[in-house]
Amino acid sequence: MTTRNDVTFDSAGISIAAHLYVPDAASSGFPALVVGHPGSGVKEQASGLYASRLAAEGFVTLAYDAAYQGASGGTPRGLEDPAQRIEDMKAAVSYLTTLELVDSQRIGLLGICASGGYSLMATASDHRIRSLATVSPADVSRQFRYGADGAQDPAVFQGMLDAAAAARTAQAAGEDVAGIPLFPETVEQARAAGGEHGAEGFDYYCTPRAAHDRAARTFDWASVDKLATFDAFTQVPLIGDRPLFMAIGSRAVTAWMGIDAYQRAVGPKELLWVDGASHVDLYDRDPYVATVVEQLADFYRRTLAVGV
Repeated sequence: MTTRNDVTFDSAGISIAAHLYVPDAASSGFPALVVGHPGSGVKEQASGLYASRLAAEGFVTLAYDAAYQGASGGTPRGLEDPAQRIEDMKAAVSYLTTLELVDSQRIGLLGICASGGYSLMATASDHRIRSLATVSPADVSRQFRYGADGAQDPAVFQGMLDAAAAARTAQAAGEDVAGIPLFPETVEQARAAGGEHGAEGFDYYCTPRAAHDRAARTFDWASVDKLATFDAFTQVPLIGDRPLFMAIGSRAVTAWMGIDAYQRAVGPKELLWVDGASHVDLYDRDPYVATVVEQLADFYRRTLAVGV
Protein backbone atom coordinates (compact mmCIF):
# COMPACT_ATOMS: atom_id res chain seq x y z
CA MET A 1 0.00 0.00 0.00
CA THR A 2 1.09 3.58 -0.62
CA THR A 3 0.04 7.08 0.39
CA ARG A 4 -0.23 9.98 -2.07
CA ASN A 5 0.48 13.48 -0.78
CA ASP A 6 -0.03 16.82 -2.55
CA VAL A 7 3.22 18.80 -2.38
CA THR A 8 4.85 21.78 -4.05
CA PHE A 9 8.44 22.82 -4.65
CA ASP A 10 10.24 25.71 -6.29
CA SER A 11 11.82 25.55 -9.74
CA ALA A 12 13.64 28.77 -10.70
CA GLY A 13 10.99 30.83 -8.93
CA ILE A 14 8.01 28.85 -10.29
CA SER A 15 5.81 26.82 -7.97
CA ILE A 16 5.63 23.20 -9.13
CA ALA A 17 2.64 21.04 -8.16
CA ALA A 18 3.44 17.41 -7.46
CA HIS A 19 2.21 14.15 -6.00
CA LEU A 20 4.54 12.40 -3.58
CA TYR A 21 3.89 8.66 -3.33
CA VAL A 22 5.20 7.02 -0.17
CA PRO A 23 5.25 3.27 0.57
CA ASP A 24 3.48 2.57 3.83
CA ALA A 25 6.64 0.96 5.21
CA ALA A 26 8.80 4.01 4.48
CA SER A 27 10.43 5.70 7.45
CA SER A 28 13.85 7.02 6.46
CA GLY A 29 16.65 6.35 4.00
CA PHE A 30 14.47 5.07 1.15
CA PRO A 31 15.48 5.18 -2.52
CA ALA A 32 13.46 7.73 -4.46
CA LEU A 33 12.48 8.44 -8.06
CA VAL A 34 11.50 11.60 -9.92
CA VAL A 35 8.96 10.80 -12.65
CA GLY A 36 8.47 13.21 -15.57
CA HIS A 37 5.36 13.25 -17.78
CA PRO A 38 4.99 13.21 -21.58
CA GLY A 39 4.65 16.43 -23.56
CA SER A 40 1.22 18.03 -22.88
CA GLY A 41 0.60 15.53 -20.08
CA VAL A 42 -0.04 16.01 -16.37
CA LYS A 43 0.91 14.11 -13.23
CA GLU A 44 -2.52 12.46 -13.05
CA GLN A 45 -1.82 10.55 -16.27
CA ALA A 46 1.12 8.30 -17.30
CA SER A 47 3.68 9.67 -14.86
CA GLY A 48 1.29 9.25 -11.93
CA LEU A 49 0.52 5.68 -12.99
CA TYR A 50 4.20 4.76 -13.07
CA ALA A 51 4.89 6.67 -9.85
CA SER A 52 2.12 4.85 -7.98
CA ARG A 53 3.14 1.42 -9.24
CA LEU A 54 6.81 1.97 -8.46
CA ALA A 55 5.87 3.22 -4.99
CA ALA A 56 4.10 -0.09 -4.50
CA GLU A 57 7.46 -1.71 -5.32
CA GLY A 58 9.11 0.12 -2.42
CA PHE A 59 10.30 3.45 -3.84
CA VAL A 60 9.39 6.96 -2.76
CA THR A 61 8.24 8.58 -6.02
CA LEU A 62 7.50 12.12 -7.11
CA ALA A 63 5.30 12.89 -10.15
CA TYR A 64 4.94 16.57 -10.99
CA ASP A 65 3.46 18.98 -13.53
CA ALA A 66 6.00 20.84 -15.63
CA ALA A 67 6.27 24.59 -15.19
CA TYR A 68 3.71 26.54 -17.26
CA GLN A 69 1.49 23.45 -17.42
CA GLY A 70 -1.01 21.50 -15.36
CA ALA A 71 -1.45 22.74 -11.79
CA SER A 72 2.04 24.28 -11.70
CA GLY A 73 2.68 28.00 -11.97
CA GLY A 74 4.29 30.03 -14.72
CA THR A 75 3.13 32.14 -17.64
CA PRO A 76 2.54 32.01 -20.54
CA ARG A 77 0.44 28.91 -20.06
CA GLY A 78 1.30 25.99 -22.30
CA LEU A 79 4.91 27.01 -22.79
CA GLU A 80 7.22 24.10 -23.62
CA ASP A 81 10.65 25.36 -22.61
CA PRO A 82 13.42 22.72 -22.69
CA ALA A 83 15.68 24.63 -20.30
CA GLN A 84 12.88 24.98 -17.75
CA ARG A 85 11.82 21.36 -18.20
CA ILE A 86 15.35 20.25 -17.32
CA GLU A 87 15.42 22.67 -14.38
CA ASP A 88 12.13 21.19 -13.12
CA MET A 89 13.77 17.75 -12.94
CA LYS A 90 16.75 19.08 -11.02
CA ALA A 91 14.46 21.03 -8.69
CA ALA A 92 12.48 17.84 -8.06
CA VAL A 93 15.70 16.09 -7.08
CA SER A 94 16.52 18.99 -4.75
CA TYR A 95 13.10 18.67 -3.13
CA LEU A 96 13.60 14.95 -2.52
CA THR A 97 16.96 15.61 -0.83
CA THR A 98 15.15 17.67 1.82
CA LEU A 99 12.96 14.75 2.91
CA GLU A 100 14.10 12.67 5.86
CA LEU A 101 12.50 9.56 4.43
CA VAL A 102 14.69 9.77 1.30
CA ASP A 103 18.32 8.70 1.03
CA SER A 104 19.78 11.59 -0.99
CA GLN A 105 22.48 9.26 -2.32
CA ARG A 106 19.86 6.95 -3.87
CA ILE A 107 17.80 9.13 -6.23
CA GLY A 108 16.90 8.01 -9.74
CA LEU A 109 15.01 9.59 -12.61
CA LEU A 110 12.29 8.22 -14.88
CA GLY A 111 11.30 10.14 -18.01
CA ILE A 112 8.31 9.22 -20.15
CA CYS A 113 8.09 10.37 -23.81
CA ALA A 114 9.28 14.01 -23.96
CA SER A 115 10.53 13.73 -20.39
CA GLY A 116 12.61 10.81 -21.60
CA GLY A 117 14.55 13.24 -23.77
CA TYR A 118 14.76 15.95 -21.12
CA SER A 119 15.87 13.41 -18.52
CA LEU A 120 18.96 12.59 -20.56
CA MET A 121 20.09 16.21 -20.37
CA ALA A 122 19.17 16.52 -16.70
CA THR A 123 21.13 13.39 -15.80
CA ALA A 124 24.10 14.42 -17.94
CA SER A 125 24.48 17.63 -15.94
CA ASP A 126 23.37 16.60 -12.43
CA HIS A 127 25.49 13.99 -10.66
CA ARG A 128 22.93 13.62 -7.88
CA ILE A 129 20.91 11.47 -10.31
CA ARG A 130 22.38 8.00 -9.79
CA SER A 131 20.50 6.11 -12.49
CA LEU A 132 18.11 6.92 -15.32
CA ALA A 133 15.29 5.08 -17.06
CA THR A 134 13.08 6.18 -19.91
CA VAL A 135 9.79 4.84 -21.28
CA SER A 136 8.89 5.58 -24.92
CA PRO A 137 11.73 8.13 -24.99
CA ALA A 138 11.43 10.99 -27.46
CA ASP A 139 13.18 14.27 -28.12
CA VAL A 140 10.28 16.68 -28.54
CA SER A 141 12.51 19.09 -30.47
CA ARG A 142 13.26 16.38 -33.03
CA GLN A 143 9.56 15.58 -33.22
CA PHE A 144 8.76 19.22 -34.01
CA ARG A 145 11.57 19.47 -36.57
CA TYR A 146 11.31 16.08 -38.26
CA GLY A 147 7.97 14.58 -37.21
CA ALA A 148 7.35 11.62 -34.93
CA ASP A 149 8.54 9.23 -37.63
CA GLY A 150 11.48 11.37 -38.77
CA ALA A 151 10.03 11.80 -42.27
CA GLN A 152 8.39 15.23 -42.01
CA ASP A 153 8.96 17.68 -44.88
CA PRO A 154 11.44 20.34 -43.60
CA ALA A 155 9.09 23.01 -44.93
CA VAL A 156 6.59 22.15 -42.18
CA PHE A 157 8.89 23.30 -39.40
CA GLN A 158 10.01 26.35 -41.37
CA GLY A 159 6.34 27.30 -41.57
CA MET A 160 6.02 26.87 -37.81
CA LEU A 161 9.00 29.16 -37.27
CA ASP A 162 7.31 31.75 -39.50
CA ALA A 163 4.15 31.48 -37.41
CA ALA A 164 6.11 31.69 -34.15
CA ALA A 165 7.84 34.86 -35.34
CA ALA A 166 4.53 36.40 -36.35
CA ALA A 167 3.08 35.50 -32.94
CA ARG A 168 5.92 37.26 -31.13
CA THR A 169 5.37 40.37 -33.25
CA ALA A 170 1.62 40.31 -32.59
CA GLN A 171 2.14 39.85 -28.85
CA ALA A 172 4.56 42.78 -28.81
CA ALA A 173 1.75 44.87 -30.27
CA GLY A 174 -0.54 43.83 -27.44
CA GLU A 175 -2.61 41.32 -29.40
CA ASP A 176 -3.95 38.07 -27.99
CA VAL A 177 -2.55 35.14 -29.94
CA ALA A 178 -4.07 31.66 -29.84
CA GLY A 179 -1.65 28.85 -29.07
CA ILE A 180 -0.59 25.94 -31.27
CA PRO A 181 -3.42 23.39 -31.29
CA LEU A 182 -2.04 20.01 -30.24
CA PHE A 183 -5.07 17.92 -31.18
CA PRO A 184 -7.75 18.13 -33.88
CA GLU A 185 -11.46 17.75 -33.24
CA THR A 186 -11.84 14.09 -34.21
CA VAL A 187 -9.82 10.89 -34.23
CA GLU A 188 -10.27 10.72 -38.00
CA GLN A 189 -8.58 14.09 -38.36
CA ALA A 190 -5.82 12.95 -36.00
CA ARG A 191 -5.24 9.83 -38.11
CA ALA A 192 -5.19 11.84 -41.33
CA ALA A 193 -2.61 14.23 -39.88
CA GLY A 194 -0.41 11.81 -37.95
CA GLY A 195 -1.29 8.25 -38.92
CA GLU A 196 -1.89 5.67 -36.22
CA HIS A 197 0.47 7.51 -33.84
CA GLY A 198 -1.71 10.62 -34.15
CA ALA A 199 -4.86 8.58 -33.64
CA GLU A 200 -3.42 6.89 -30.55
CA GLY A 201 -2.42 10.23 -29.08
CA PHE A 202 -5.94 11.53 -29.62
CA ASP A 203 -7.42 8.41 -28.00
CA TYR A 204 -5.22 8.86 -24.94
CA TYR A 205 -5.52 12.61 -24.41
CA CYS A 206 -8.97 13.38 -25.80
CA THR A 207 -11.23 10.52 -24.69
CA PRO A 208 -12.29 9.13 -21.30
CA ARG A 209 -9.32 6.74 -21.51
CA ALA A 210 -7.02 9.38 -19.96
CA ALA A 211 -8.33 12.89 -20.74
CA HIS A 212 -7.68 15.44 -18.00
CA ASP A 213 -8.91 19.01 -17.73
CA ARG A 214 -5.44 20.36 -16.95
CA ALA A 215 -3.60 18.53 -19.74
CA ALA A 216 -2.40 21.01 -22.37
CA ARG A 217 -4.49 21.29 -25.52
CA THR A 218 -2.29 24.05 -26.94
CA PHE A 219 1.34 25.16 -26.68
CA ASP A 220 2.38 28.78 -26.61
CA TRP A 221 4.02 29.76 -29.91
CA ALA A 222 7.26 30.69 -28.13
CA SER A 223 7.71 26.96 -27.61
CA VAL A 224 8.60 26.57 -31.29
CA ASP A 225 11.70 28.73 -31.40
CA LYS A 226 12.80 27.49 -27.95
CA LEU A 227 12.67 23.95 -29.30
CA ALA A 228 14.23 24.84 -32.66
CA THR A 229 17.85 24.70 -31.51
CA PHE A 230 17.49 22.24 -28.63
CA ASP A 231 18.90 18.71 -28.89
CA ALA A 232 18.21 16.27 -26.07
CA PHE A 233 20.84 13.75 -27.18
CA THR A 234 24.05 15.73 -27.66
CA GLN A 235 25.29 15.31 -24.10
CA VAL A 236 24.28 11.68 -23.52
CA PRO A 237 27.98 10.66 -23.19
CA LEU A 238 28.21 12.92 -20.12
CA ILE A 239 25.99 10.44 -18.27
CA GLY A 240 29.18 8.42 -18.16
CA ASP A 241 29.09 5.23 -16.11
CA ARG A 242 25.75 5.87 -14.49
CA PRO A 243 23.26 3.15 -15.54
CA LEU A 244 20.68 3.79 -18.27
CA PHE A 245 17.54 1.74 -18.99
CA MET A 246 15.22 2.30 -21.96
CA ALA A 247 11.83 0.72 -22.64
CA ILE A 248 10.68 1.05 -26.25
CA GLY A 249 7.61 -0.45 -27.91
CA SER A 250 8.34 -2.58 -30.96
CA ARG A 251 5.58 -0.71 -32.86
CA ALA A 252 6.58 2.77 -31.62
CA VAL A 253 6.93 5.20 -34.50
CA THR A 254 9.33 7.15 -32.27
CA ALA A 255 11.66 4.17 -31.72
CA TRP A 256 14.33 5.71 -33.97
CA MET A 257 14.84 8.46 -31.41
CA GLY A 258 15.25 6.13 -28.47
CA ILE A 259 17.67 3.93 -30.41
CA ASP A 260 19.74 7.00 -31.35
CA ALA A 261 20.01 8.03 -27.70
CA TYR A 262 20.77 4.47 -26.58
CA GLN A 263 23.62 4.15 -29.07
CA ARG A 264 25.21 7.35 -27.76
CA ALA A 265 25.37 6.08 -24.17
CA VAL A 266 28.89 5.06 -23.13
CA GLY A 267 28.16 3.42 -19.77
CA PRO A 268 26.11 0.43 -18.63
CA LYS A 269 22.84 0.36 -20.55
CA GLU A 270 19.83 -1.89 -20.94
CA LEU A 271 17.16 -1.90 -23.64
CA LEU A 272 13.73 -3.46 -23.09
CA TRP A 273 12.07 -4.04 -26.45
CA VAL A 274 8.37 -4.37 -25.60
CA ASP A 275 6.96 -6.69 -28.22
CA GLY A 276 3.70 -5.52 -29.79
CA ALA A 277 3.53 -2.19 -27.97
CA SER A 278 3.20 1.21 -29.60
CA HIS A 279 4.60 4.46 -28.20
CA VAL A 280 1.33 5.35 -26.46
CA ASP A 281 0.58 1.78 -25.32
CA LEU A 282 3.39 2.17 -22.78
CA TYR A 283 1.55 5.10 -21.14
CA ASP A 284 -1.21 2.96 -19.63
CA ARG A 285 -1.90 -0.34 -21.38
CA ASP A 286 -1.44 -3.62 -19.56
CA PRO A 287 0.19 -6.08 -19.82
CA TYR A 288 2.77 -3.71 -21.34
CA VAL A 289 2.96 -1.33 -18.37
CA ALA A 290 3.08 -4.20 -15.89
CA THR A 291 6.01 -5.72 -17.79
CA VAL A 292 7.88 -2.41 -17.90
CA VAL A 293 7.26 -1.63 -14.21
CA GLU A 294 8.57 -5.06 -13.22
CA GLN A 295 11.77 -4.40 -15.17
CA LEU A 296 12.05 -0.84 -13.87
CA ALA A 297 11.73 -1.98 -10.27
CA ASP A 298 14.50 -4.53 -10.80
CA PHE A 299 16.71 -1.92 -12.52
CA TYR A 300 16.31 0.65 -9.76
CA ARG A 301 16.81 -1.91 -6.98
CA ARG A 302 20.14 -2.87 -8.54
CA THR A 303 21.33 0.63 -9.43
CA LEU A 304 20.12 2.44 -6.29
CA ALA A 305 21.18 -0.25 -3.84
CA VAL A 306 23.13 0.68 -0.72
CA GLY A 307 26.80 0.82 -1.50
CA VAL A 308 26.42 1.09 -5.28
